[in-house]
Amino acid sequence: MSASMRASAATGAMLEEFRRVRSAMPALAWGLGPEDLAAQSMPDCSPGKWHLAHTSWFFEAMILAGEPGYQPVDPRFQTLFNSYYETLGERVGRGERGLMTRPSLDEVLAYRREIDRRMERWLERGGPDARQAYLFTLGLHHDQQHQELFLMDLLNLMARSPLDPAAYDMEPRRSPAQRPRGGATRFEGGLVQIGHNGGGFAFDNESPAHRQWLEPYGLDRDLVSNADWMAFIEDGGYARPELWLSDGWATVKAEGWTAPLYWRLDDAGWTTMTLAGRRPVDEGSPVRHVSFYEADAYARWAGRRLPTEAEWEHAVRCRPEVFSNAFGEVWQWTSSSYAPYRGFRPTAGTASEYNGKFMANQMVLRGSSWATPEGHGRASYRNFFYPHQRWAFMGLRLAEDLPAPSARASKDGETARFRRDLIAGLTRTPKTASPKWFYDAEGSRLFEAITRLPEYYPTRQEAALLRDVAPAWAGRFGPDAALVEFGSGASEKTRIVLDAAPELTAYVPIDISADALNAAARRIDDAYPGLKVAPLVGDFLHLAALPEGIGQGRRVGFFPGSTIGNLEPDEAVAFLTAARRQLGDRALFILGVDLVKAQEVLTAAYDDAAGVTAAFNRNLLVRANRELKAGFDVDSFVHRAVWNAEASRMEMHLEATRDMEVEIDGRVIAFRKGETIHTENSRKFTEASVRDLAAASGWTVAAFEAGPEPSVALALLEG
Repeated sequence: MSASMRASAATGAMLEEFRRVRSAMPALAWGLGPEDLAAQSMPDCSPGKWHLAHTSWFFEAMILAGEPGYQPVDPRFQTLFNSYYETLGERVGRGERGLMTRPSLDEVLAYRREIDRRMERWLERGGPDARQAYLFTLGLHHDQQHQELFLMDLLNLMARSPLDPAAYDMEPRRSPAQRPRGGATRFEGGLVQIGHNGGGFAFDNESPAHRQWLEPYGLDRDLVSNADWMAFIEDGGYARPELWLSDGWATVKAEGWTAPLYWRLDDAGWTTMTLAGRRPVDEGSPVRHVSFYEADAYARWAGRRLPTEAEWEHAVRCRPEVFSNAFGEVWQWTSSSYAPYRGFRPTAGTASEYNGKFMANQMVLRGSSWATPEGHGRASYRNFFYPHQRWAFMGLRLAEDLPAPSARASKDGETARFRRDLIAGLTRTPKTASPKWFYDAEGSRLFEAITRLPEYYPTRQEAALLRDVAPAWAGRFGPDAALVEFGSGASEKTRIVLDAAPELTAYVPIDISADALNAAARRIDDAYPGLKVAPLVGDFLHLAALPEGIGQGRRVGFFPGSTIGNLEPDEAVAFLTAARRQLGDRALFILGVDLVKAQEVLTAAYDDAAGVTAAFNRNLLVRANRELKAGFDVDSFVHRAVWNAEASRMEMHLEATRDMEVEIDGRVIAFRKGETIHTENSRKFTEASVRDLAAASGWTVAAFEAGPEPSVALALLEG
């Protein structure tokens, strides 16, 4: 395609978008009378006629007036329809816009048509430079902002009449509110990216993109409803000063607030004013028309808080699917004051007055409302109002502080190994992380939760199979035997073996997590008082000598849970070879393996509906943030479970949902969107592959037992 053809196509797209956006406000005004569009209900609102004219003035003042020899449509309009641009001269005070009976509505609409004609001719000439193109797009978004303001101000005007008039037969919304989902979602936080990242249009106040540290927090999946707000009212919410900020309480008393704006209580119950007239309050719908002061008081009454704007943006970027009505219902108050981001630079030229000079004494709202034009909202959008204002379509979503997973004082050596292993894995291509670092205290807890999930069959199937075979196999242990468990975790299956072999002298659990190991050892010690319990902190891939004093009988290795499948084939051979040396002559080894089966069964087991496995996988990054002071935005990584048929294994990955950089110990590691950290393999076996593995490691398979579907197996190996 030639340059001229590309320019023509770009101009055509701009022209089409201009016509689409500019047709919206006249459509909202259609059917309303001149009286409806000329009146002003309060100083914060503007007449509909003024909105129609001002959005046309914006294109004339910002773009057309810069053309050589340009003659304005009517020079008087430069004063009448300027909003707050000091550099563009005199203007009518905001509170006096309703006093301008002239120009008439017909003249305003004629002015709008003429500006549209001139703008279309400007576009057809083609080739706007970068600054002109930005101002053009800014003008479209400015028009969309005023489309919502048009409806806000019209509703306030209708509400001032004792007739409760309807502006429309029904509210001009695109779709109903989404159904509530219930509950809240936990976000781990970390070093997250906030702000506009440079793709597509954004207002200057959304930039620059920058990093912020977030502690773990929870955010409700649903907006606060009218029913919730009624409970607040019934509990004296508007009469309890302890719930309110000082300025908020002063406003409640001065304004006589007892309910959200437009609510009225009569014998039939609560009603509210809408653009379709006065209607009963729908208890299931999100509450709207509440100020920041009210939202803050409600949050305090509910024992919660408002989210910061960084928390809101981070949550909606990372997990948009968990929320109802994140966009398209009400703007949502945050606890953040409207201030510039570090490095903020206003738009050059006259448009520098668009946002920056309002960055004082206002609060930020996020999301969008049902009246926000389609395509206008985005996660980084920063709306802002004064804390007492409530005529906009404003509501709230609650947040809370959540504790970080409990941390233990890691030994310097273990921390150093974790740091070294993680950096080594993340600087490879593709990126990897060893699954042995999953198992801090929180990781161990999450894995135990996984074993109780309905989708996760291995633990249940293996425990049932072990109960069947343990009595017969225990008869081969002999006197003064010691059970040595590798990667013991919670040691739950151990009890099955211990109960079947009461003649065992000692139990040696080996685990990399001191927290999990010591807790499990204490439980076994309490339950089996005649058994010597000798826990050994260590990595089963680098086996140390067994403790002294555990008897002279046969050593019996125990490696359940198909953990052998987490190892690469050469690692599995090396481990079983080292275990045979550690356990000594005449050793036995009970090995648990998962067998190959249908892909859908495997995928469900490693990607459960409750998201526990996802939390377990991401906890690796939580641990890195806590112990290594790493900078992972944990929630910007999603869990992926993949069946690799060629390697006969399930794989777990953490996939980056955006481009980002993570710092670990001074090393900056870049991630591309879609790039993954390969965190775990879980190889699936057949009887033949188990026998091959045993032979390669110097063991002989003395017995092989498989359970019912979904099948796992236990192999008894002899040294």
